[in-house]
Amino acid sequence: MSAYRDGDKVVVMVPSRLSKAEEEQWIATILERLEERERRRRPSDADLQSRARELSRRYLDGRADPVSVRWVANQRARWGSCTPDDGTIRLSTRLRGMPSWVVDYVLVHELAHLLIPGHGADFWELVGNYPKADRARGYLEGVAAAAHLPLEADAPDGEITDDAIRHGDDFPHEVAG
Repeated sequence: MSAYRDGDKVVVMVPSRLSKAEEEQWIATILERLEERERRRRPSDADLQSRARELSRRYLDGRADPVSVRWVANQRARWGSCTPDDGTIRLSTRLRGMPSWVVDYVLVHELAHLLIPGHGADFWELVGNYPKADRARGYLEGVAAAAHLPLEADAPDGEITDDAIRHGDDFPHEVAG
């Protein structure tokens, strides 16, 4: 049994051997599971705020305390941004549907900016407290590469980092604000 979205509709596949009652029961169960999975992958602004506080507690000793965390649709050149002066964090809606550990990485990156504005070694040390930081950065680089966006390594040691990736305006890239 499986289900997937095809545009605006959900396609559910069940074995033909099921009775009509069993089929209806399984379809309801599968649709419920699909809805729950989608809800988890598309957290609300309130969910983001709560998650950011948990990530700050877990990886930054609770030192980053955002005033607000919200989704925004107008970030065409970044994955996320923050304003340290007022404690706001914004995540691109293009992150919605990506794995939670990728969204968590962007949140940790922005939380670290509430403590350290630039991308120096001390900043990357903080971000490195998140155990999936390298994996998430690789994922975001892969998304950019799949969209055929240019990568430019301009970090001092030639390493491609979040702030060294430059893309066109059609896709967000930087997590830094």
